[in-house]
Amino acid sequence: MTEQTRTQITGLRTVGVPVTDQARALDFYAGTLGLETRLDVPFGDGKRWIEVAPAGAATTIALVAASANQPTGHDTGIRLAAADADAKHADLLARGVDADPEVLRWPGVPPMFAFRDPDGNTLEIVEES
Repeated sequence: MTEQTRTQITGLRTVGVPVTDQARALDFYAGTLGLETRLDVPFGDGKRWIEVAPAGAATTIALVAASANQPTGHDTGIRLAAADADAKHADLLARGVDADPEVLRWPGVPPMFAFRDPDGNTLEIVEES
């Protein structure tokens, strides 16, 4: 095995989302969105390392404690998949989630919409094709 082979990046493990209250964030991501809790362990000064993910997904979302270098309220760039964007949109609105008023539709692009977590971080749902 060459040095280059041993040091290759082999995947995408987790994407961090800064949150102000990790318990509240876990309730939203696991309870409201229905993601699985993959890891929840003590980390640092009374904080936790929490990872959630859709069932069967390889990549997780880490709910990391916000800091001056990692503030909340930004576009995460995370796009989650759903079989039916319209149904998921209606479900999230019924649960009181801050979601866009409409599912966006453009020719040749899957239906999608944005929503915000309790800290104002933006994620999107994109319909699976």
